[in-house]
Amino acid sequence: MNKKAGAIMLSSILLLSPQLALGEENEDSREMAEETGSAILMEVDTGQVLFSKDEHESLPPASMTKIMTMLLIMEDLASDDLTLDEMVTTSERAASMGGSQIFLETGEEMSVRDMLKAIAVASGNDASVAMAEHMAGSEDAFVERMNGKAEELGLDDTTFYNSNGLPVDGHESSAHDLAVMSQELLKYEEITTFTGIEEDYLRQGTDDEFWLVNTNRMLKFFDGLDGLKTGFTNESKYGLAATAKRDDMRLVAVVMGAETPKKRNADIAELLNYGFANYQVEPMFDEGAAVTSVPVEKGTHSSVVGRLDQKISLLLSKEMSSDNVTEHIELETLEAPIEKGEVIGKFQVQREGEPVAESDIIAGENVESASWWELFKRSTLRIIGIEPGTGHPSTGDET
Repeated sequence: MNKKAGAIMLSSILLLSPQLALGEENEDSREMAEETGSAILMEVDTGQVLFSKDEHESLPPASMTKIMTMLLIMEDLASDDLTLDEMVTTSERAASMGGSQIFLETGEEMSVRDMLKAIAVASGNDASVAMAEHMAGSEDAFVERMNGKAEELGLDDTTFYNSNGLPVDGHESSAHDLAVMSQELLKYEEITTFTGIEEDYLRQGTDDEFWLVNTNRMLKFFDGLDGLKTGFTNESKYGLAATAKRDDMRLVAVVMGAETPKKRNADIAELLNYGFANYQVEPMFDEGAAVTSVPVEKGTHSSVVGRLDQKISLLLSKEMSSDNVTEHIELETLEAPIEKGEVIGKFQVQREGEPVAESDIIAGENVESASWWELFKRSTLRIIGIEPGTGHPSTGDET
């Protein structure tokens, strides 16, 4: 894509929308998560942090490591580098993993679907390593991908040494980083069809049938909760990255370092209840929504549709009155060729001059460069006063 220097700032459009700003911190939130070492509460669509406590403290994540493992699995499924029906062969090393497992045997084959179920529901350490080896050739190579993804997401508190969270010196993350990983994982909405399973079976109908029971007991009693991942080692104590959705709002709560699972679950419930009681989400635009048409110079088409690169939602405090917010679009001056998906501008929602939600604007289709003959014909038509492609008198503007 060729972009001329400078940008065009379009006038803002007034939106009649409910209130946006979060306002002052709720007094009730300051005393939460007292039973855990660190904690965070995040709204998923906007990424807004509603509560935090020592959220950047690096701690052993234990099996919450598998959030990143599942994220890379979902990425490969989405890109068709992996299919749910694809068979995975268990190596001797994968079969030798201790801790929580589904007792895979060396040479045993299992589908990606069942391996993912084993990771999400039973926290299978053996299944995690089997998938890592299948996807990257070795667990070490897969861990490189994990750390690369962490760097891409800006997770400065995280370093991985394995795919399952078994104790290793230096293998660490934080409540903040686990929340961001969870937010990224939840972009793949089908993941909760795995993490939300309370119980199921593997190898059903065989002598080796295995009963899966979800390690996340909160699925049974917290309304709207459908994931994500528990964690426990003697070093890390009890942790949980939980997600729940009610109406249009999905929250992620992460706690680390609780002394007992009861205290861990109580803090998670307190955080989620606080979020649902005090906030709501107003969806504005879906991912891919057309928001503008952008002029293109010297192309086979004179303009390209600009679409949002991601969903836009507003996080609203239930205690505030309604305010108007404004929509701002900033576009580059474009010259063909343009490739579908290329960033061609910025979309931003503001309140009182402060940005509260934003997305890249991407090209909705390809625009090829016009041939010299086509450009010559356009110039000729304009000379005689006709706008190319319309038959109408020319305005004299360059396209």
